[in-house]
Formats: sequence, structure tokens, C-alpha cells
Amino acid sequence: QVQLVESGGGLVQAGGSLRLSCAASGRTFSSYAMAWFRQAPGKERDVVATISRDGGSTYYATSVAGRLTISRDNAKSTVYLQMDSLKPEDTAVYYCAAGRTRQTVVPGLYDYWGQGTQVTVSS
Repeated sequence: QVQLVESGGGLVQAGGSLRLSCAASGRTFSSYAMAWFRQAPGKERDVVATISRDGGSTYYATSVAGRLTISRDNAKSTVYLQMDSLKPEDTAVYYCAAGRTRQTVVPGLYDYWGQGTQVTVSS
């Protein structure tokens, strides 16, 4: 069992930055591919970024590439999402997810989810 706890969300003006963190319980963090998803009101949950177990491979949604950066620290059992040049359309609840399978953009293939953290970008 893995528990994920996100933090770092908040209200920021367009063009600003935030850094989200997701701390995982347990001793097997390095066994999981990790991802960040987001869900805006009335919309589906979409992938933002994924990262492999060793951090050597990353994937970004087209809408965030070049502005958001996913990273992980396996010694701290934590995955991060650095968010720069934020836009109002980035407003959503952000969720981290852990999966035993390889990196994937499919939400249903992730085994554990955090409770989410709200990010609001004002124009």
C-alpha cells in the first residue's frame, strides 16, 4: 500500500510559478512510475507529466511542455512538479499517481492516487 500526499498548490498570477510536491509512504517508492494529472471543473482528468522509476525518462503533455518540469527524489520518496509561466488555463486540481506498470498516460493504469491540490491561476 502506498499513500500519496500532495502539497504546494495555491493562487498565483499568470506568468508566476508554483512547485508541487507529492510525498509517498512506504519503502518501495523507486518501484513505481509516477505521474501528475489534472482535472478542471467539468472536464476529464488529463495527464500533465510522467516520470520513470529511475527518473531517466519523462513525458509531458503538449500544453505544458517547456513550462512544467517533473522530477523525483527516490531517497526522499517524493515527486515534484515545477510549474513556471503559468496560464489561467492551468487552473485545475492536480493529482499525483503511482503505478507499478511502466510510464503511461492512462489514468486507469495507475494504482495509487493522492487527494489532489488546487492550483488557481488568475489573469
